Amino acid sequence: MTRSSDTHRPDEHPLTLIRDNRRQDPGTSLEPRRRGDVEPAGQADVAVGEADVLRAQLRERTADLQRVKSEYGNYRKRVSRDRHAVGEIAVANVLTGLLPVLDAIDQARKQGEVTGGFQRVAEVLEGELAALGLQSFGTAGDPFDPARHEAVSCTCSDRVERPTCTAILRPGYRVGDQLLRPAQAEVTEPPARR
Repeated sequence: MTRSSDTHRPDEHPLTLIRDNRRQDPGTSLEPRRRGDVEPAGQADVAVGEADVLRAQLRERTADLQRVKSEYGNYRKRVSRDRHAVGEIAVANVLTGLLPVLDAIDQARKQGEVTGGFQRVAEVLEGELAALGLQSFGTAGDPFDPARHEAVSCTCSDRVERPTCTAILRPGYRVGDQLLRPAQAEVTEPPARR
């Protein structure tokens, strides 16, 4: 084991020699380089190589960050779209469950039993369901569309040029583009031409 008196002069502090040695070798200097400092030969090439490596790493990290940002943006859009779809499905399920109530109100209205307070309740219920997007469809004279109408009976007549709903037995309902129930209709079609 060496003593501190063996490695340095008595009037010097032991760390002074280390600091002085590092100052003599610019490659091991702990001090920051200043503008105008001249690098020893060979170290300029190493510094340029290190700068290229750092630029490549920066490009790679930037590309990674852009990928993550894009993935997160897509995730947010997907979650928002899924929430919206789940909300639409929930509303459609609730409205489908209320269709028999609307049928009962419609039957009572045809028999003249929707009066007074019950009439007000029926109007409020129909208004609230319409606010949720419920739309009824199906009127006599509509062209028959098998995607929207359910034919209960079919007759032939010269008075029509194409299949037509002549009477609506039960209205159909939809929410936006989603069909909740097709309209039941009596259909009249033109006679077959030979």
